[in-house]
Amino acid sequence: MYRIAVVGPESTGKSELSEKLAKHYRSPWVEEYARSYVEQLTRHYTFDDVCAIARHQIECELVYEKEQPEPFVFFDTDLIITKVWFDYCFQQVPDFVNERLKTGFFDLYLLCEPDLPWQADSVREHGDDREYFYDRYKSEIEQLGKPYACIYGRGDERLMIAVKQIDDFFIQHPEGAIVS
Repeated sequence: MYRIAVVGPESTGKSELSEKLAKHYRSPWVEEYARSYVEQLTRHYTFDDVCAIARHQIECELVYEKEQPEPFVFFDTDLIITKVWFDYCFQQVPDFVNERLKTGFFDLYLLCEPDLPWQADSVREHGDDREYFYDRYKSEIEQLGKPYACIYGRGDERLMIAVKQIDDFFIQHPEGAIVS
């Protein structure tokens, strides 16, 4: 089983893309927990809330550390986003987040470009900083030395680009070269 993380700034279609990829490949997907967690709060989130979100992410990853019958599992977000969020909002990152990222859990990252129109909602906060976050996520992936593919386009084009990148990576680039 290959583990693929779909990451990117807010409002870049990560959730929709993760779900569509899972359907395309007949594989499971793990929904973003942070959104539902924050939506349930009656106050602004805290450092401890983001720690709880990070721990839940790790628990979800642990489920898929063992081999599964499906060819892929798609994660709508990963700890890189949480790490950057810790740093951006609280200027500190818990050691357990950095330690987990060092395990190299994901086989491939799909990094969604901020080329879709911003869609505000009750959870999204930083529509003007999407390029900043995109660059930070890309830098974090590169620091981990993990392969990634940049995903762009609208609607079905975005899905087809992601499918092509996944197929190319796992069929034509089994050695783990970075594709973008």
